Amino acid sequence: MEYVKLNNGVQMPVLGFGVYQIPKEQTKEAVLNAIKTGYRLIDTAQSYFNEEQVGDAIKECGVPREQLFITSKVWIDNYGYENCKKSVLESLKKLKTDYIDLMLLHQPFGDYYGAYRALEDLYKEGKIRAIGVSNFYPDRLADICLFGREIIPTINQIEVNPINQRHFDQEIASKYGVHIEAWAPFGEGRDNMFNNPTLAEIGKKYNKSVAQVILRWLIQRKVVVVCKSTHLDRIQQNFQVFDFELSSEDMETIKNLDKQNSLFFDHQDPKMVEWFDSMVYARRKNQ
Repeated sequence: MEYVKLNNGVQMPVLGFGVYQIPKEQTKEAVLNAIKTGYRLIDTAQSYFNEEQVGDAIKECGVPREQLFITSKVWIDNYGYENCKKSVLESLKKLKTDYIDLMLLHQPFGDYYGAYRALEDLYKEGKIRAIGVSNFYPDRLADICLFGREIIPTINQIEVNPINQRHFDQEIASKYGVHIEAWAPFGEGRDNMFNNPTLAEIGKKYNKSVAQVILRWLIQRKVVVVCKSTHLDRIQQNFQVFDFELSSEDMETIKNLDKQNSLFFDHQDPKMVEWFDSMVYARRKNQ
């Protein structure tokens, strides 16, 4: 495993296992398989509604807690100072742990100022080892770095993949000492990514899959990355990316694939803001 050092000195694994859209009944087994494979960074969120099952896996995995790096995220309806603080304490209970290694604000909407101040206080109390944000565009990241905090965020978790590479986002984040972390590194297969001829050709050179090439490309960019699967063979394959290195020519070739467009949504579109609210509200009703 390779690590990055966050701006507060905490060491974070560069490759992690995410549980977005993994059903509750499959989450514990998937996380246990990931930990057995060698993953130590596990990424969940309040809005995934499977923190409790992640906590069951943490408790049962047999790996000392200090060797794991657990991330969760505060959802928008828990923003504001008091709501955020209460929700993080609830996440701690569900995760069955005394501390969370990294807690993020999940979306750049609502009272994220108040929520971020709650994270700062929980950090000072030792309940969280590092704090950060998710899906913050460069202007919003600069805003919270300059005006909204005592503590600079350690991480901004955003969509990063070969089609939407976010080089400018990484440049601005680096300016403030913030690491970017990639969600959807494979774009969930959109834009026919797993059959991309350029990525497939590079993979042949190293006897690696397209997915492995993408993960290695991100790691060499110093981007922390989380990937997910419920299939043991894919969980294992995605972890096998530390035994090769892409050439500078291959890195440049992949850079030329960038279309600078999201494969998912635009946070600046009011209709998407409404979708975020309705999507999680509907799922919460069924929990």
